Amino acid sequence: MSRVEVRKTHKLYIGGAFPRSESGRTYEAVDSKGEFLANMAKASRKDARDAVVAARKAFGGWSTRTPYNRGQVIYRIAEVMEGRREQFIDDLRASEGVTEKKASTYVDAAIDRVVWYAGWADKYVQVLGNANAVSGPFFNLSTPEPTGVVAVVAPSGPLLGLVSVIAPAIATGNTLVVIASEKYPVPAVTLSEVMAASDVPGGAVNILTGSAAEIAPWLASHMDVNALDLAGVDDAKLAAELEVASAENLKRVLRAPAGEVDWLAEPSLARLEALVETKTVWHPIGV
Repeated sequence: MSRVEVRKTHKLYIGGAFPRSESGRTYEAVDSKGEFLANMAKASRKDARDAVVAARKAFGGWSTRTPYNRGQVIYRIAEVMEGRREQFIDDLRASEGVTEKKASTYVDAAIDRVVWYAGWADKYVQVLGNANAVSGPFFNLSTPEPTGVVAVVAPSGPLLGLVSVIAPAIATGNTLVVIASEKYPVPAVTLSEVMAASDVPGGAVNILTGSAAEIAPWLASHMDVNALDLAGVDDAKLAAELEVASAENLKRVLRAPAGEVDWLAEPSLARLEALVETKTVWHPIGV
């Protein structure tokens, strides 16, 4: 007896749950040959607003966890990704049409990248913070603190680029609203399922699928978003418009680097440093 094909309709990931878009809109994700892969929820302005509310609600709890605990949670993401390694490989092969060997290379690199940032979660403060030499009976200490709610336009690299922008942001205590690659949304949906199955608190990472050109301007102008990462914005005109919209509440903006980014290159502390604010305090020296 032949079975009827069950076509998937993936949902958004907001506040630790998987809601449909409030608009009811969907679009088709296709494979490298242009054939149907799955229906994707097409996020609206209201969905983006709900994601910001969820991220803000989660910020207090996530940012005040110990760095060691955040590192353990991020390491758990890598563990769950390892358990779903074959699914990620299948997602990449279908989306990009790459060989199994190349897909395996990218998936393994993505898992390793998450582990790398998990290891830095309780160490970056010692590197980026410092004790300042001052004249007087005082300690003057500078330490990095999370920026807040960060909106991310994910790069087109379907998995490695995605984890390369998510992991450092949450390692430093920020919470995220991520617009997944419109062209390669399926690996992002699988990653959201990983987030739900790991120890990441609901709302710390929210993943939207749909058009970045439609959603990003609302996030850029949102007064409760503290930073904007334009890693996936290749259009210089759109990037400039988003920067202008971000200026109203002085958001920190990370511009997309010029040219193609080699996400396989060795990671650095640059992304950890990019989304923290340095706080300096004075303290009297005890006698």
